[in-house]
Amino acid sequence: MSKKLNPKELYRLPWSLTDNGISWLEVTTKCNLHCKGCYRDQTKDGHKTLEKIQEDLDVFKAKRNSDCMSIAGGDPLVHPQIVEIVKMIKDMGWKPILNTNGIALTHELLEQLKEAGVFGFTFHVDLSQGRPDAPASAKTEGDLNFIREKYARMLANVGGNIACSFNQTVTEKTLNQLPEVYEWALRNVDIVHSIVYILYREPGMCPQFDNFVNGKKIVMPYENTDWGDGKILKAQDAVDMIRTIEPTYEPSAYLNGTCDPDSMKWLLGVRVGQGDKTYGFVSPKFQKIVQHVFHIVKGKWLSYASPSVSVAGKITMILFSLVDKEMRKTLVNFLKSNITTPWNLFRKVSFQGFMVIQPVDFLEDGRQNMCDGCPDMTVHNGKLYWSCRLEEIKEYGTFLTTYPRQSEKTDSDVIQTSEEETQRAQ
Repeated sequence: MSKKLNPKELYRLPWSLTDNGISWLEVTTKCNLHCKGCYRDQTKDGHKTLEKIQEDLDVFKAKRNSDCMSIAGGDPLVHPQIVEIVKMIKDMGWKPILNTNGIALTHELLEQLKEAGVFGFTFHVDLSQGRPDAPASAKTEGDLNFIREKYARMLANVGGNIACSFNQTVTEKTLNQLPEVYEWALRNVDIVHSIVYILYREPGMCPQFDNFVNGKKIVMPYENTDWGDGKILKAQDAVDMIRTIEPTYEPSAYLNGTCDPDSMKWLLGVRVGQGDKTYGFVSPKFQKIVQHVFHIVKGKWLSYASPSVSVAGKITMILFSLVDKEMRKTLVNFLKSNITTPWNLFRKVSFQGFMVIQPVDFLEDGRQNMCDGCPDMTVHNGKLYWSCRLEEIKEYGTFLTTYPRQSEKTDSDVIQTSEEETQRAQ
């Protein structure tokens, strides 16, 4: 097994509820795909009006300082006014990032979004989607790399310095395929700026807990899928798998959990390399300096960096080598690796991010360990909520609470116990 992750050795991103690198705007619940395990109910809500979207943006502006605005759904590209939405966000001072499966993206639409000020795209591509552009013979995530490359090249060909990222949902069944996408990204470092591995969760993966709303036990309305069978993955599992092909992989920054400070809920490693040749990974000190300088200059924490910055690895290595021993090692690796191929010294050196997201975890006592300083907070009825649990608010008006299952108790026993505890607390 590879080296165990230790939060004390990493930089804890300074993101908080009110001052964060990202915010999450949901513009529609409609989608042109039906991914396994999707928690969005497409039969409700539909497309938000521009007036409603403006209200949500006003709440973000009043309550949350952010660098980027993730535009999500559903799939935001099916919203008939998506170009206007991107322009609204750009005009209000955020970097608009479209989170999409890409199915509805045409060259004409991409040109319009570029003109409106889109900063970047995060494309969701994986085997869970039943994509119409995926061959029936596709068995592993690597079989979908041609789809990923199509979107990456679309952005590169249209110009405009548009950031390109990919999301991939990972289960125990597909964990061993994680390197297939990682290696593809290395080969395409010039057009692929980051990869995000999202570890899968669904209600049936935690059968040892009962769910309650205001003290009353409920039956979860979600159907479990064969997609989530197996072990609940943690960030360490993804890191161990990455290190089977990139032994030097070292994350540098993270967000911890709300209940478990040792948990790695958002874990970021930034590679420095040329093509599939890796010279090193940026250090926690590098991350800290970049975040704080950006906050001093721009007044917000950095999230997505411009692609023009991501290819400035050479000059960055040289500058940071003066104050950061890890970046100094990376610079030495770069020079040693190219001593017999000196023409490579004049080629671009790029930064490339690899993120692992570990969603909600349930502790033994039933507490739900969420992302502390969650970048994906969204607005609903004028209030901020975790976007991954928004369906609970829509359905019940409050978040579910969980407790270890105790089959000998009836529902009335549970409710009475809750009332007694309330009286004692008063």
